Amino acid sequence: MLELAVLGLLKERSMHGYQLKKHLADTLGSFWVVSYGSLYPTLRRLQREGAVEMIFPKEEVGRRKNVYRITEKGEELFRELLERAGHDASEDNGFSVRFTFFKYLKPETRIRLLERRRAYLDGRLSDLKQSVAAYRERIDDYTLSLMNHQLAATETDIRWLDDLIAAEQRQTENPAPEGPTDEAKPARRAPRTTRPRSTRRRSLPQKETA
Repeated sequence: MLELAVLGLLKERSMHGYQLKKHLADTLGSFWVVSYGSLYPTLRRLQREGAVEMIFPKEEVGRRKNVYRITEKGEELFRELLERAGHDASEDNGFSVRFTFFKYLKPETRIRLLERRRAYLDGRLSDLKQSVAAYRERIDDYTLSLMNHQLAATETDIRWLDDLIAAEQRQTENPAPEGPTDEAKPARRAPRTTRPRSTRRRSLPQKETA
């Protein structure tokens, strides 16, 4: 998942290691902590694969900061990682990272990923309900409270996914019409302006003197 996150951020703009770590923390920090010990090995691995390359902008050459940029091969790898939807539907972090870059997917692909995630959560919800029913009389109130909290959170996630899927389906069935281009728009006539009358008096012709 770290490879996907790194490529996704570099797809937006080139960055050096410190900027990458900061943006990873800003984007993924709520559910995933990224350290330099995992970031730089990932960058080196992506370099070896030809997915990332280092550049040296003129303003950074003196300080020798390694600025990383995604390559065409990296763009292909990013799409491949983003569209994988099978074995990791149960990984909360994996889904969250993919969802961060959903704007790069086609609507039908987004729907497929959302439906896979929903199917997984349906199974989780069923298992939680069975556990609560089976252990209600044998567990303490705190453990029961935690299980009920997990139940409620899973139900909330399912409703959220239902809303997302419905919105994507509406967008697929009724795509927004494209507005006319600037070339197709009729040219607006410039408003007619009247020249103000001169308030300056014309000088009368002088009489000829003998």
